[in-house]
Amino acid sequence: PAAHSRSWARPGFPRTLGQAQALDGICQLDLVISLNIPFETLKDRLSARWVHPASGRVYNMDFNPPQSQGVDDLTGEPLVQRDEDRPEAVAARLRKYKDAAKPVIELYKSRGILHSFSGTETNKIWPYVYSLLSSRIPPILSEEEH
Repeated sequence: PAAHSRSWARPGFPRTLGQAQALDGICQLDLVISLNIPFETLKDRLSARWVHPASGRVYNMDFNPPQSQGVDDLTGEPLVQRDEDRPEAVAARLRKYKDAAKPVIELYKSRGILHSFSGTETNKIWPYVYSLLSSRIPPILSEEEH
């Protein structure tokens, strides 16, 4: 049988230069996508997360709010915000991520495989990402189409 390459995606990885270098030992990447979302947008979205501790149900006050403010839909028990989701903690996490990711971004940029997209809304960014992916990754054929 003829050899063929496989396409795969790994969202959120690599996050550090060490991870990128380790990945180089396993495979050669031909496409890296970077989503550039403003710091304040990310901070606001992540800080809007509240949870129901007993069940682990997660609510987002912007995109998936509870039916009644501050309480779980099923039990009526209070929701809590985890320490790591508080605005000051989110800001620190984002700064740490940016510092770690910068050399990774520069590495892939220097290789000419980095494609960056900027925006604040998924539904506005996704069509451009989809178009790029569609042009670079062959369609997956079902068994009947082989």
